Amino acid sequence: MALLSMQNISKTFPGVKALDNVNLDVEQGKIHAVVGENGAGKSTLMKVLSGVYPHGHYDGEILFEGEPVRFSGISDSERQGIIIIHQELALVPQLSIAENIFLGNECASSGIIDWRQTNRRTEELLAKVGLGEAPSTLVDNIGVGKQQLVEIAKALSKDVKLLILDEPTAALQENDSRKLLDLMLELKEQGVTSIIISHKLNEVRYVADSVTVIRDGMTVSNLDATGGLSEDDIVRDMVGRDMTHRFPEHVRSPGKVLLEVRDWNVWHPEHTERQVIKEASFNVRAGEVVGIAGLMGSGRTELAMSIFGRSYGRNISGSVRLNDNEIDVSTVDRAINAGISYVTEDRKTLGLVLDETIRFNTTLANLNDVSSGPVLNKNEETRVAERFREALAIRTPSVFQKTVNLSGGNQQKVVLAKWLFTSPEVLILDEPTRGIDVGAKYEIYTIINDLAAEGKGVVMISSEMPELLGMCDRIYVMNEGALVGELDAGDASQERIMSLIVNE
Repeated sequence: MALLSMQNISKTFPGVKALDNVNLDVEQGKIHAVVGENGAGKSTLMKVLSGVYPHGHYDGEILFEGEPVRFSGISDSERQGIIIIHQELALVPQLSIAENIFLGNECASSGIIDWRQTNRRTEELLAKVGLGEAPSTLVDNIGVGKQQLVEIAKALSKDVKLLILDEPTAALQENDSRKLLDLMLELKEQGVTSIIISHKLNEVRYVADSVTVIRDGMTVSNLDATGGLSEDDIVRDMVGRDMTHRFPEHVRSPGKVLLEVRDWNVWHPEHTERQVIKEASFNVRAGEVVGIAGLMGSGRTELAMSIFGRSYGRNISGSVRLNDNEIDVSTVDRAINAGISYVTEDRKTLGLVLDETIRFNTTLANLNDVSSGPVLNKNEETRVAERFREALAIRTPSVFQKTVNLSGGNQQKVVLAKWLFTSPEVLILDEPTRGIDVGAKYEIYTIINDLAAEGKGVVMISSEMPELLGMCDRIYVMNEGALVGELDAGDASQERIMSLIVNE
């Protein structure tokens, strides 16, 4: 029996048909995956379902538990038991776990909160999701993986019938991801129906009973995942072509050492007694892609940010050499001028000004090259943005489009364009394909290969080991702030990387 049936759903924005007669059926007590490239229409479909786009603002019909439903807002869908957990968590860091779970849904009588009941119910919900934290624990004091579980506990507090998870593991390391997926399977055994939106196809295959593929706003296929569905089957429907090779082929001949970091030490910016990076030394050759592997919290991002203008940490010591000359990376401007650029893992908060145009963002890190003295040359700025739009295949009708309106993959290309416009010798990429689909990933990989072919040095930080193994010439392994091993591409494997982490 179908718990949910979305029939012939169409949604149009000015000049764009985001959904075109999409159909989605979700069986009671099953886990249903919705996959597609960035911009395919997955999030729009979920916003229609949850009432973010209310009835009357789309065409088609929604049936829930066999009855037509017409939601005018999120509160309407939640009253029916439809709960969405978005990729960007909606928790208040300064409030306790209990306060977050019952925020807006308080256990109260005559306007007075019953804290005993609140804490008791919180303990019951946390037990269901496998958390042993006290209800009074501040959300700010637990990791992202546990915060995801708090979000699920919050959903369970509302008598959820249909749980929708949008990229639930995007910011999680492998162990936390598996715990969350196992929890989905446990909830399924308890009768909870789920929809998962994910770009990680191995996770889709692990939990999903069925898969709907959306491409260009249309339903392409509905696949049964119980009989051993392959990732290649899903990818073919997602991108409209076979992708025998997930990573573009490359032949590299690295040259001389381009970047060398020696004895790099960094202390925490607030907890001054805590050393975050410990005696880290590594090098990158011209035309080489070097990976840095490690679990979340191992210090990879802190290492990259501290090298890039000391944008993280304090009491930093060590040396950075470029082309065998020591360079000054004490500020971001000096790091850029020396030839180093850094693409952040958090493109939405730190990488882009989302409410500004593609043109604005593309030139933001190098305004001197589009200015005459103190005056910005708008025509030159437009020419630069158009050049990168074409070179990086940024899918947009105009460089005057606001960046917030782009898909994740195209936003990532704008971040790359911004830093490529600084003409770096070394480009540090921190989780460069996080939250983007398999087709857009391939395009990012091609850009990385092109940079290496031009003789640039590329440092690639990634939590996806297959990505590092498929793209890198060498891989450094990091654990607890120290580089604990180095592997050539031919000798590297997921098992060897994990062995270096565990046995360090």
